[in-house]
Amino acid sequence: MDAPAPQTPQPEGRPDGAAFDPARLSPEGRALYDRLRFIEGRLQELVNMQALLTKARNAYITDLKLEMVQGRTGLRFSDLFSDD
Repeated sequence: MDAPAPQTPQPEGRPDGAAFDPARLSPEGRALYDRLRFIEGRLQELVNMQALLTKARNAYITDLKLEMVQGRTGLRFSDLFSDD
């Protein structure tokens, strides 16, 4: 996966309602802030990947169910809906 492009810091608010400008943080505070932003981005990537994999798993299960029905009955669903 590619690393996210660096973003220009913007004044931001926090859950407690306090607004601040990250550029005014101490070097240690800025380093922690940058790590937090990276972790938030990585967490979002992982949540998106989990959603993608869940969707793929569900599609695979659906295909398996259709194949099981076809194997038991010999009926192909594609034949039911074709115009031929």
